[in-house]
Order: sequence, then C-alpha cells, then structure tokens
Amino acid sequence: MQAEGDAAPRLRDFPDLITADCPARNIMEHVVSRWGVLVLLALLDGTMRFSALRRRIGGVSEKMLAQTLQTLERDGLVLREAKPVIPPHVEYSLTPLGEEAALRVRPLAIWANDSVPAVTAAREGYDEARA
Repeated sequence: MQAEGDAAPRLRDFPDLITADCPARNIMEHVVSRWGVLVLLALLDGTMRFSALRRRIGGVSEKMLAQTLQTLERDGLVLREAKPVIPPHVEYSLTPLGEEAALRVRPLAIWANDSVPAVTAAREGYDEARA
C-alpha cells in the first residue's frame, strides 16, 4: 500500500513497456519468468554448483535450468565460473546487478507465498460460480 500523497508508479509512467519492441520487456521476461525468479532467489543464498541449484529448485528440468542460467548470464545477472579441475566444476553466483534484481523480486515472491490462502479461496469461488 502507498502512503497517502505518494504517487504509485503506473504503466503510464513507463509507456515504452507496452510497446512490442521495448528492451525492458525482454529483461522483465527473463527476470520474472517462472524459473528466472527461482534461480535469482536461490542464488541469494550464495554460490552454487549446477546440481545443487537444481536440487534447490524443485521441479526444474536440467534443460530448463541450463537455459535459464544461460539467459540470466547473458543478461549480466548470473556469473558462471568454471574451475580448471577434472571433472569440470562450474559454479553460479549473482552479479551485483543480479543481486539487485533478486532483492526486487523477493517481495513479490513473499507476497505470492503469503497470498496462497486468499488466491485459493478466490479460485474456489470462481470455479463454483462457473459450475
């Protein structure tokens, strides 16, 4: 909730976001995607190897996690560090930009978690009304 007198940002304050070629839309798509949010939040706990990250994020396939990490790395949000050992040892961590993004999506994740009962009730009411 906004304090009285505070003007909450509205879409009209960011008119380019609604245009198809807005570069910020592409970044938002990566950051707030299903797996993007979870990768960012998991890496807030610190550097992780691929297998540990996959265990931490339940339900993500190896392929999807690899694609998400590559996308976030390309966007400058995740750092991939390959250690020169055998077998190969790769670690992932947040860049400063990635940490900033993670700290910004964390409140959304907290809200979603806290809102499960209200959303569940709304869905049940909707489904009952449509039956």
